[in-house]
Amino acid sequence: MSEYPSSFDRDDLLKCARGELFGEGNAQLPEPPMLMMDRITDISGDGGAHGKGHVLAEFDIKPDLWFFECHFPGNPIMPGCLGLDGLWQLTGFNLGWRGWTGRGYALGVGEIKLKSMVRPDAKLLTYEIDFTKAIQTRRLTMGVADGIVKVDGELAYEVKDMKVALSES
Repeated sequence: MSEYPSSFDRDDLLKCARGELFGEGNAQLPEPPMLMMDRITDISGDGGAHGKGHVLAEFDIKPDLWFFECHFPGNPIMPGCLGLDGLWQLTGFNLGWRGWTGRGYALGVGEIKLKSMVRPDAKLLTYEIDFTKAIQTRRLTMGVADGIVKVDGELAYEVKDMKVALSES
């Protein structure tokens, strides 16, 4: 389906952040420290629970990550919004991986459930995204997906109806 591989290491993700993977003006990841994954282990445009695409990715948790020091002093926790942002980042990445053009924008999320916290002693965050819709028309390029975030194998976040669009403007 795509001319791109089905897995990406950190160097590949940094190329995407610089606009070198999908081309200038197309889907782009943020640079560190806002890049919320270290690798994509599997991606497709026709896999997942609904057969409309999926992404599996990982983020190595280290005690010295920038957000632990400030959120909160004496009680460090990864902000839940960063896990959600990682899901949005990967949803937009999938649209670019499909070869669809335009810059990515998060449009919203239908439901978020925060089930557990990510603390500095955790080792690995895993993302699982399943697309429910992937739309490309003359006027609209958008992905709608459900996702979960696990910390060391335990469910941490669950989201329904994430929406990410690609826009030429």
